[in-house]
Amino acid sequence: MKTLIRSLFLTSTLLSFSAFAAESGSPAPDFTALSSEGKEVKLSDYKGKVVVLEWLNYGCPFVKKHYEGKNMQKLQAEITKQGVVWLSVISSAPGAQGHSDAAQAEKDRKEHGSKATAVLLDEKGLLGKAYNAQTTPHMFVIDAKGTLVYQGAIDDQPSADSATLKNAKDYVSPAVKAALAGKEVKTAQTKAYGCSVKYN
Repeated sequence: MKTLIRSLFLTSTLLSFSAFAAESGSPAPDFTALSSEGKEVKLSDYKGKVVVLEWLNYGCPFVKKHYEGKNMQKLQAEITKQGVVWLSVISSAPGAQGHSDAAQAEKDRKEHGSKATAVLLDEKGLLGKAYNAQTTPHMFVIDAKGTLVYQGAIDDQPSADSATLKNAKDYVSPAVKAALAGKEVKTAQTKAYGCSVKYN
């Protein structure tokens, strides 16, 4: 009985923490994860830098739109050239659609021409749940002080149709620009769209 009570307490605490941690304007939760290259990556290692988190599932039609249309790679390249760290996160659980081991994730990264700083493996969903990541893609921007300053959609076109890329309003670049300048992000939160993250 004590074990059950303790377990329920820890679960409720984690859920409360996750909900709080995902609020724009709050400190971004620190994390440690392995990259597709087998390297340990910690958010705290990038203190003083702006960081972008992108939830990734190459099998999702909404993600395909951005990668097959080269929009995501272009955005990654433009933003990382400014000294920003871009971390793509795969939170699909083992056996679920979109799950990748390190070898597959690294192969996919190269085949898709990803310009991300690293691809992180989160098969237990701890990182995703800490940020309350709901969709692929789901975007987050963290400023140099470690504050979550943007979360939500990559743009204003919630469609899997690549034709919508042409007139899309990008939400990530303005958030990064403001974060780099130490200014307030005007649009701090939007509704993310895409496929659901395939947690356990």
